[in-house]
Amino acid sequence: MAVIRDRDVRRMLAGLLAESHVMSFEDLPDGIAKHAAAAGFAETLVYLGDLQRDVLRLVTGKGLDAAREPEGHQAEFPVEGTVAGRAYQYGDITAAADSSGPAYRWWVPLLDGTERLGVLHLRTATDDQETREAMFALASLVAMLVVGARDTSDSHARLTRVKPMNVAAEMQWQLMPPRTYVDGHVSIAALMEPAYEVSGDAYDYATAGDVVHLSLFDAMGHDTAAGLTANLAVGACRNHRRQGTGLADLGDAIERVLLGQFRGDRYATGVLAELDVTTGVLTWTNRAHLPPVVIRGGRWTTLLACPPAHPMGSDLALPTTVCREQLQPGDRIVLYTDGITEARNAAGEEFGETAFLDFLIRHHSDELPAAETLRRLMRTLLAHHEGRFQDDATILLCEWFGPTNRSTRSVAAVAGLPRTEV
Repeated sequence: MAVIRDRDVRRMLAGLLAESHVMSFEDLPDGIAKHAAAAGFAETLVYLGDLQRDVLRLVTGKGLDAAREPEGHQAEFPVEGTVAGRAYQYGDITAAADSSGPAYRWWVPLLDGTERLGVLHLRTATDDQETREAMFALASLVAMLVVGARDTSDSHARLTRVKPMNVAAEMQWQLMPPRTYVDGHVSIAALMEPAYEVSGDAYDYATAGDVVHLSLFDAMGHDTAAGLTANLAVGACRNHRRQGTGLADLGDAIERVLLGQFRGDRYATGVLAELDVTTGVLTWTNRAHLPPVVIRGGRWTTLLACPPAHPMGSDLALPTTVCREQLQPGDRIVLYTDGITEARNAAGEEFGETAFLDFLIRHHSDELPAAETLRRLMRTLLAHHEGRFQDDATILLCEWFGPTNRSTRSVAAVAGLPRTEV
């Protein structure tokens, strides 16, 4: 293994980027390893997280058999209890013990923006600041290549799934925005379970200037028709707000679309919200859904009461009330569906709102990335369910940093972007 030099790193990145324009998902392992080796990196391997973020699976380039055991390398690492999993959970560039010689063995998080994709494994002859910066640059480019290739790859879908997915869930995951997002004003994280069987839940978020839109939907039923209803609600919401429909009229606009399609036979509850990131004013409407929650100071919570209108699609003609709340820097807004709090164990005991909010407060103090907090929440809920959800459970969490954080706060620190740890 060679010493990492700046000129070799530049050639590596330029060469890999040039080839990426015609590189399929199956081409990634060989292409990445070839260019990385020319810069002094050895044994470069890409591991991607599965849908539920429980395991990291090796990208082999073997097409539809992408998840099979490769020759000479471990095909899968659990996220819990492994060095690779620690790098993934905490966003750290992490060194592992290497018994094969004096070389250094590394696990580097793969991030698309702040969405955790997996980890990059490699070996180097050196451990210095230049080497670590080169590893971060390579991992950043690899993450971009994975994202660019995955949407047209059935191999990627098969690799990141550990069991069959139903049709409704297939639709929902194609519809949803990334599960994490961070900029200079907000951090957003979301999760949906049961990941392979979700049907009627959906979330959405988007930015437009100084406004962040947040929405959560829970369609009636637990079948493919529920998935269609949720898909239509999200599509109608996006379409009308992009045409300038205000928050006061947005729920009714969604309802008209649902009524036109289902004639009152299908409906969805939901919360539609907008956050002005310059002032911290949260504006929202409630369409027969659970009220939003604000976690303040990492210590206490407030339910945001607002007179609810009727479910979208039920045509009950109840008035829509627009409510407002002044947030403080560091506040976390939580939208969730009843599958979170009403999860019951075999004894019929609900998980409950108190346990749910206590979990979020307790793990907020751990200073974990929000996506990791939600991953752990879903593991706890699954244990309460004794391994199987009876209802869709979805959560959307948004933290507001404050009006001046674009220039004064390190986005990398907020997002949990890679640090180095030996």
